[in-house]
Formats: sequence, C-alpha cells, structure tokens
Amino acid sequence: MISTPLIEEFALIGDMRTSALVGPGGSIDWLCLPRFDSPAPFATLLGAPEHGSWVLAPASADGASGRATVVRRYVGDSLVLESEWVTGTGTVRVRDFMPPHAPAPQVIRVVEGLYGEVAMVSRLCPRPGYGRTVPWIHTVGGRAVAEAGADALWVDTPVEQTEKEGALAGRFRVAAGQTVAVMLSWSPSHAPAPEVPDPEESLTATLEFWREWVGRCTYDGPYREAVIRSLITLKALTYAPSGAIVAAPTTSLPEDIGGVRNWDYRYAWLRDASMTLSALLSTGYRDEAAAWRWWLLRAVAGDPENLQIMYGITGERDLHERQLPWLPGYKGSAPVRVGNGAADQLQLDVYGEVIDTLALAHASGIARCADTAALHRQLAGQLVRRWREPDEGIWEVRGPRRQFVHSKVMAWVAVDRTIRLAEAGALDVDLTELVAVRDEIHAEVCAKGFDPVRNTFTQSYGSTELDAALLVIPGTGFLPPDDPRVIGTVEAIQRELTVGGLVWRYNTDGQHAGVDGLAGDEGAFLLCTFRLVDALTLIGRVAEATELFEHLLTLRSDLGLLAEEYDPEAGRQLGNFPQAFSHLGLVLSALLLWQHTRPADAPAVSVALGTERDFAPFSSPAPAA
Repeated sequence: MISTPLIEEFALIGDMRTSALVGPGGSIDWLCLPRFDSPAPFATLLGAPEHGSWVLAPASADGASGRATVVRRYVGDSLVLESEWVTGTGTVRVRDFMPPHAPAPQVIRVVEGLYGEVAMVSRLCPRPGYGRTVPWIHTVGGRAVAEAGADALWVDTPVEQTEKEGALAGRFRVAAGQTVAVMLSWSPSHAPAPEVPDPEESLTATLEFWREWVGRCTYDGPYREAVIRSLITLKALTYAPSGAIVAAPTTSLPEDIGGVRNWDYRYAWLRDASMTLSALLSTGYRDEAAAWRWWLLRAVAGDPENLQIMYGITGERDLHERQLPWLPGYKGSAPVRVGNGAADQLQLDVYGEVIDTLALAHASGIARCADTAALHRQLAGQLVRRWREPDEGIWEVRGPRRQFVHSKVMAWVAVDRTIRLAEAGALDVDLTELVAVRDEIHAEVCAKGFDPVRNTFTQSYGSTELDAALLVIPGTGFLPPDDPRVIGTVEAIQRELTVGGLVWRYNTDGQHAGVDGLAGDEGAFLLCTFRLVDALTLIGRVAEATELFEHLLTLRSDLGLLAEEYDPEAGRQLGNFPQAFSHLGLVLSALLLWQHTRPADAPAVSVALGTERDFAPFSSPAPAA
C-alpha cells in the first residue's frame, strides 16, 4: 500500500493560471483545470488514486523490480521541477513544468536518460469533478483525449498508450542520451484540438520566463536564495489573466490531521493579496501591483459598501461553500470543502490592509488614477461609518462577532494612511473629520483593548485572551516600537502563545474553544512566527529575531516551500500548501532584518512591510502604573 506523502513532500509547478502538486513518487496528485478554482481532475491529494492522478516514474519505483531513489530540485531560480531517479539499471532525469505562455494550461513531463537504461511507466488517470467522474477516453486524429462535460485533456507522447478502466497507461524504456516527453493539454471539450506542444521549445521558453522575472528582483541581501524561492512561489499564486493572487492553490489540507479545520484557499483574499503586493513591491516587482489594482477596481466595482473580504480570481462574489462527501480528505481529514463561507463575514482589518497597500503603491511610484482615488475615498468613508461595529476578525472565526483589537488597529491604519496621503496632496478628503476619527479609534483601543495588569493588548475588548495578530502593532505606527505597551504585548505573546519559539494564533484548547466556534486544534501559524521576527527586530532584539528567522528557514521543505502551519511535536507542515501568507512573511522578515543589520556602506534597502512605513508613529501617553 502506497502511503500518503507529507504535505511538505509535494512540489509545486504552475503557469500563473493554475498549478499542480507533484508527489515524491512522481505522481501529480492535485491539479485544477483550467483555473486555480476549477474542479480538479487529479484529486488524489484529498482521497485515493482512484480520485485522479498521473504517475510518471521508473517502473521499479513501486519496489516490484528493484529499488529506485530520487533527488528533486528546481532548475535554478525557476518553477521547473527536476527529479533525478537512480535505479539498478540506470539513471534518468524527469523535468515537470507548465509553460506560462501556452495558449491554455499544459503539463509537460520530459524524461531524459543519463546512464544505462531505465524502464519507465506513465499512468494518467483523470477523474474530473474532484475525482467523481470517469472520462470518455478515445482518439481523435491519432491523439488520445479524455473528455468529461466541458473539459478535454489531450495527451501527446510517442509512447504507446493503452486505455483501461478510464486510465491511459504506457510503458517505455529510456537509454542514456534519449529523451521522451509525455504532455497534457487542456481545452474546452467543444473546441478544436489544441496544437501539439514542442517540449524542447516549451522548456526553453519556461526557463527564460523565470530567468527574466527573477532578474528583476532588487533584493541582494542575506538569505537571498530563500527570498527568491518565496517570491517565485508568490508569483506562481498569481492569476495572470486578471491580476488576482490566491491564498493557496489547494483546498482542505487540514490544520489538524483528522480534524475539521479544512478550508478552500483558492480565492483572492483582499488582505492576503495586499500583503503579497507589499512583498513584491519591496523587491522591485511593480507590474504585479498595477495588475492587482485593476483587479481590485473590477472586483469591488461600484459597490464598496458591500466590500467582501475575498473574491473569485476574476472578481466573482458568490463563493458558496459546500462539502464533497465522496472525498475522504487528506489522511482522513473530512470534510473536504469547496467555496468559502467566510466571504460574507465582516472583517474590518481588510480596509486597513487594502488602503495601506494603495498608499504603498503610490509611494512606490505607481501612478494613482482617478478611479483608484475614488475607490480609496469610498473605502475610507465606509470605514468611518462602520469601525465601531464588532466583526469576525482576521482569523475568520465562526463564533460570535467581537470587538477585535487587531481590527480596530487596522481601522486606525486605514484612516491614518488616508490622512497622510491627503496631507501629501495625493487625495482630496475632509481632514478634520478623519483626524478626529483617528484620534477616537486610538483612544478607544488604548482604553478598552489594553490590560494594564498584564501590560498587554488583548484579543478583544474586555477579554483576557491574547492574539498573535497584535504582533503587527510595532510596524503600524500606532505606537512607537519602544513603547512599554508594545514591548509588553510582544513578551506576553512569547510567554503564552509560543512553543519552541513558534507562535500559535490564539488559544484553541478546551477552555478556549469558544473563541473561534470550532472543535479541534491547529498548528503553529507560520506567518505569526514571522511577525514575531519582525516585532523582535523593531523593539531592538535583533539577535533573537535573527535566531528565530533562521530556525524558520529550517522548517521549509527540501524545495523551499511552506504550508500555512507547522506541528512542532510531529515535525511536519499543516494546512493549505504552499501558502502565500507564509512566503510573504519570509520575504518581509528577511528584508526587515537586512534593513536593521546591513553595514553602513551597504546600499539602502527599500522596505515596505505591509503597514510598516517611514511614517512618524502616532503616540499617546502610556497609562500610569
């Protein structure tokens, strides 16, 4: 019986329209076509091989005729996966990739003989509709095609294919110096057959695409390899046709193995995308910011009063959440969900992240247009009217709404950035009203969201619970980083929400289960741990921050990838994979550390850490002891 790989054992390939996860045994176990949020014809990740997969590996990889070992890497700074298989009879190299400039999604797998001769097997078993449908497999013009409903998957290879039980299988031998390609092309089932890809030209073009894109990166400080791999991952999560950025390319990878905390992340959260843009802008990538701004204008449209926290990748508003009962879930973690009911939640912090990113784009030289300015004014006006309301907060709790302190701080950020843009002459607003609102939010948070006995800000007004989201406070300008209340909050989170330096979002044990309305536990949240790196850096504990950052780097997969969470007891990653939050956290922490440790004669670092700016912090007197 083949065991399910660990989440971090999967590799990512993609084309900025969709992506695939390739397991260590050469099996593509997750691929949605033709978009990130489309139904998956390969869904073994959330079930079993009968739910759709595509294996390409030495015939001996299953242990039936000897033993095969594999070493995987990406080809340079690219998203081309290279797997080198060593068997008892020879060695082959398999390169898996998805060409970014193909007219429609393609997966190309090229086998190259390096030594001796190796028997290979390709078994393509598509099951459209998240593993539910057996396709009609037939030939058209000598080409194999698997069709089901609206989708057609065309298979091109010189290898003779045999159809059996809804799968295409082929066995072939590759000797040193020989190359064999097996290629999959998606098209609408009603459309003419797509052109047969040229594997050599496609590989060359794909490597050149990534070489040129990485060449635009302006960061040249420490940890550059890790930063580049994270930036490539963030780029891979971009839906190029619209400019949207998905939170992750998967659904329902569990935060608790065997538990119910399984969510669909294949959508564009305004918060996640805003923070991703901060990471990209900080490293020289302006085109992505401009494309995202236009996506934002289209998604929000003329209705900012009904702002959603997330949208579909082309701006869809209806993200109805449902369960797929025929899929047992990753390692039995059910239910498997598609859609996301949190789209209808009120999360006031989103206004702060979006407005802060619009301000960052302006500061980075991306020209503001009249439509963007109008949207900014509407968002600010809506926030002024709603900031006093309770909400579900950044963590999308499914319990009752609360007066979350992080939400209020980010509401303050939204008003503050609007004021600063107006003071710079970039935005026409009523400054008198906004300054009064900014002062009121600040006073209320300091009075109702701070526990003077423990010297810490709390999760919500009147609560004694802590929340790792509060680690953003040192970088917002809400209070100076050396304010005793800021330092006290950082230290309280270290005491109560960390294990081995890794940070939990909030308490989820039995006595705290009412906070998010969910059963079960979760792992340490990697973004929050990177936020702790940032907070430690800003309060002057740089050596401690560096040590924690370097520990986080050791948690990456062998290919440099990170999921949403980490289980330090089991030593494994948890949650959807790879996760934009985790990778943007890595990039921004690396930049902040370099800003605070670089030699005096080193080039200046352009850092835009989400809400951390070159703004003078707004301060108020600390309460008397």
